[in-house]
Amino acid sequence: MDKHAVRAWIEDIGIIPAVRVHAAEDALFAAEAIARGGIPIVEITLTVSGAIKVISHLRKEMPDMVVGAGGVMDATSAQQSLDAGAQFLTSDGLHLELIEFAVQHQVVVFPGALTPTEVITAWKERVDFVKVVPCGQIGGENYIRSLHRMFPHLPLIAAGGVNQQNAFSYILAGAVALGIGGELIPQDAIRGRQSDRIAELARRFVGFVKSGRTYLSARTQHVVSS
Repeated sequence: MDKHAVRAWIEDIGIIPAVRVHAAEDALFAAEAIARGGIPIVEITLTVSGAIKVISHLRKEMPDMVVGAGGVMDATSAQQSLDAGAQFLTSDGLHLELIEFAVQHQVVVFPGALTPTEVITAWKERVDFVKVVPCGQIGGENYIRSLHRMFPHLPLIAAGGVNQQNAFSYILAGAVALGIGGELIPQDAIRGRQSDRIAELARRFVGFVKSGRTYLSARTQHVVSS
């Protein structure tokens, strides 16, 4: 799957589950559970113990899943992730070294950004998406809506504070995708090996994204027909 296919896959599914756990076996469990729930995408944060090996394992054992590396801050960790088979790179801050690496190696990248200046700076560096994080703490969906009005053609990923109560609203506000961590992969569900619970949460979030997009499409058609 090349860069354009990975980008299209992310746009289509609209959810990037961020796996932030301690043990490698927990990360593998989480990835398998969310895949069962209908989200064939996973971001393995590099803070996971043995994250590079987890990425490599998932790429070999789950070839139908798009696997990326999260928390990537420099070219060295980006190269290690790429060597393991990572299909996208993301961070929680604006690291220009990471963006430059990804552009050179033709791999999907979406850095974290918060202010309008950071958002437009990231886009000018030719990123694929801009991850607005942590958007929940500075206005939530209203902040995404404001950024979307300022930059209507920029593909924004809302992350940090997305949950079942507001996921639908983030899509209506203009987010093309949602980055979700603990609300999709609860720590107690990992500890209790509650695969069905995680899979059900995955199905719910998929439903929120689909419902939001359907609503937006219907509203657009109504405006056009009027």
